[in-house]
Amino acid sequence: MGEAVMTTRRQADGAIVVDVRGTLDAATVGALREILLGTLQRERPVTLVVDLTFVTFMDSQGIGTLVTGHNAAREVGTRFILRNPSEFVHRQLRVTGLTEMFGLPPSSSTTQTYTP
Repeated sequence: MGEAVMTTRRQADGAIVVDVRGTLDAATVGALREILLGTLQRERPVTLVVDLTFVTFMDSQGIGTLVTGHNAAREVGTRFILRNPSEFVHRQLRVTGLTEMFGLPPSSSTTQTYTP
């Protein structure tokens, strides 16, 4: 099973960014889920950004966790953004038909955002 490092920071515009590095799999998704749901509950940010630039692997549990975060953000009126998904991550989202839900383009050449 993989390893992941997740850090949270607030940008000058008030958005909260969760930087994820490593893998999103059974060993790591619990921590990401706690961060996403806890941040939404405690902070109620206008925008929550999940930066996936350095995610090297993501399985179905990782995808499920991003969907959970997306849905939870939508429930509280928070804009949920996936920033810079790696080619691997983008391909996983494309294969599962979730790029449109996350507001991502059909290819990973540009970063897009999702607005609830």
